[in-house]
Amino acid sequence: MIEKKTVRIGGASGFWGDSSVGAPQLVASGQVDYLAFDYLAELTMSILAAARMKKPELGYATDFVGVTMRAVLADVAARGIRVVSNAGGVNPEGCAQALRALAAELGVRVKIATVTGDDVMPLLGALRAGQPPVAELQSGAPLPARVVTANAYLGALPVKAALDAGAQIVITGRCVDSAVTLGILMHEFGWQAHDFDPLAGGSLAGHIIECGCQATGGLHTDWQDVPDWPHIGYPIVECEPDGSFTVTKPAGTGGLVAPQVVAEQMLYEIHDPAAYLLPDVVCDFTQVTLQPAGPQRVRVQGARGRAPTPYYKVSATWMDGYKTSAQLTIVGFDAVAKARRTGEAILARVGELLAAQGLAPFSATHIEVLGAESGWGPLANPAVQHTREAVLRLTARHPDKAALELLAREVAPAGTSWAPGTTGVGGRPAVSPLIRQYAFLLDKSRVAPAVALDGQAVALPVPPPLPRGEDPGSNQPPALASQAPPAPNMEVLDTLEVPLIRLAWARSGDKGDTSNIGVIARRPEWLPLLAAQLTPEAVKAHLAHAVQGKVTRFDVPGIAAFNFVCEQALGGGGMASLRNDPLGKGMGQMLLAMPVRVPRSLDLSPIPPQPEGASR
Repeated sequence: MIEKKTVRIGGASGFWGDSSVGAPQLVASGQVDYLAFDYLAELTMSILAAARMKKPELGYATDFVGVTMRAVLADVAARGIRVVSNAGGVNPEGCAQALRALAAELGVRVKIATVTGDDVMPLLGALRAGQPPVAELQSGAPLPARVVTANAYLGALPVKAALDAGAQIVITGRCVDSAVTLGILMHEFGWQAHDFDPLAGGSLAGHIIECGCQATGGLHTDWQDVPDWPHIGYPIVECEPDGSFTVTKPAGTGGLVAPQVVAEQMLYEIHDPAAYLLPDVVCDFTQVTLQPAGPQRVRVQGARGRAPTPYYKVSATWMDGYKTSAQLTIVGFDAVAKARRTGEAILARVGELLAAQGLAPFSATHIEVLGAESGWGPLANPAVQHTREAVLRLTARHPDKAALELLAREVAPAGTSWAPGTTGVGGRPAVSPLIRQYAFLLDKSRVAPAVALDGQAVALPVPPPLPRGEDPGSNQPPALASQAPPAPNMEVLDTLEVPLIRLAWARSGDKGDTSNIGVIARRPEWLPLLAAQLTPEAVKAHLAHAVQGKVTRFDVPGIAAFNFVCEQALGGGGMASLRNDPLGKGMGQMLLAMPVRVPRSLDLSPIPPQPEGASR
């Protein structure tokens, strides 16, 4: 392994649409050697595919070239900063060509590489006819007929090859979000495909920064402790050859880098922390530790890795009719009741119009009253039912676009027909294709990643065979003996009931129709108390209005935490869901409201807030 100095990587984007301040802030800081950009959510691929169908030169995240790189390309080249981005979407070469044109316009010379080969649409015919048939990972459903995109999540090896060949900017299509960072570290430190522990550490570094400011105080449970939101710093990981790293941010920026913030992001959307499956390595994060390492610095170490599986995960999207969503504001006495009746009246009227025109009923409808905690079900605060301002949100699905256009036309008449205080109609709601996600596994031998540097092919090394006799991906680490003392016997103690937020931090996210909720004890000694009460059964009972499937709890003792995976929890997830929160961002907040019993003698006083610029 090649020993090198610390490698500093800035996470400049968490999704397509992230703030334009990230890259300029990181470049101006003088604290980074690389910029890593993540642009691709699952549904972004279908949006980019639609754009390319209209204009063949498109299909990539245009903001990356036209806004971000236009602002920083000259400085990046002058300072020797290298860039890795998955902004290529479904057209990495188109993105590279646009960037070359920008470089010529600015008088900047830069070597640009592309990574392709993730598009598996040409394989779908053979996959439909193959045995065993393709099955969706969560539902087991067969491959849909109307697939829009199908892309394998590539790993870090092609990025490493591009950098090894001398690329200053690498543009990829679909790859796992953390691969843009891991590829950098494999290049810098000479990590090989069998260096599983460092690969796991590098993957965790990429996972921490892949969502931008979520690693520096964004979405933090204790939001009031996070200073200067307008100038929040984008994350930097300072990485070492052994796979350990330090999380920080540009000096003088807002936000908060502290163990609890990094812990929230570490658990974000990872399913089983002992077996986080990536193309290059199966990661075990259960023994990772997070320690303050100075003002606004957190040291991360302890990730372990095992051989990867022989499969790529493929994310496909398919069209399943159309969808529209409309909103109205209702003001005054009984606003909630008026809003609900308005929604019901619109659906009844349009249902009759559909029948009269020979159209089928809506395939699904959903009424929510925002401001009345509709998404909370029986957990809603009764007091909010008497609010004097509420927003009706009405959503519907239908296989025929005309049916939803009819619904869209019948929303505005509510402003003069029914409830007093109806306002905020705005324009007619748009009708859009309903794109569903479909994930399946594909043998790596059927996918051929390719790298080109300024149009010239770059040879990719052949990954070594998996260890003989090893069952990749299913080999579990040894069971971890609990080091925590047993929970107190609550039956013999004087107790009181408090919301979980008094004892824990939490963050939630999604994978399709599954909600992932990470819960971290505010004090490690409270973990046994939480373990006894936050059972999978108790969590499912608390969230029963939303969670229809199984709840699994994974222990993460290294950071005194749990990861709850809640299946069939998001109404289908993504665009398929009719809910206001289809990505489960509010699920963690709902769980933090869960009542737990604690000894009355327990000191629940909050940890004193840090002085600005200090670390916790």
